Amino acid sequence: MLSQKARYALRALFVLAEKAKEPGGASMLIADIAKDASVPRKFLEQILLEMKRRGIVHSQRGKYGGYTLGRPADKISFVEVIRVIDGPLALTPCASLTAYRKCDDCVDEQTCQIRKVILMVREATVDILEKRTIADAVPGF
Repeated sequence: MLSQKARYALRALFVLAEKAKEPGGASMLIADIAKDASVPRKFLEQILLEMKRRGIVHSQRGKYGGYTLGRPADKISFVEVIRVIDGPLALTPCASLTAYRKCDDCVDEQTCQIRKVILMVREATVDILEKRTIADAVPGF
């Protein structure tokens, strides 16, 4: 399930993408992002820091400081944002690409029917989310 934190991250990125479309594409103050994205400011600060570490957003200090997208909106996929904020997409650890581990109660991964289905679910989810970018969600891109 998509966490509220991931929803907030995506909404903040939509706001920054809208701003990037404007002539000059100036940076935005965190208070303005929070207001436009309807995200609590304190929570947004943590989210933006996580995304900054991964290059999804960029920040600049000073008079004209604030946040901007770290790269073009069409180069930021939903899957990347969700993984940064929520972690692995798989419903079980044995189906995860980024945080694999054998399930504690697993007898044989090769014959596990649950794992086979969960792998298909993960693959379908990743396939969809990799193809969708922030630009796809913002009208006029």
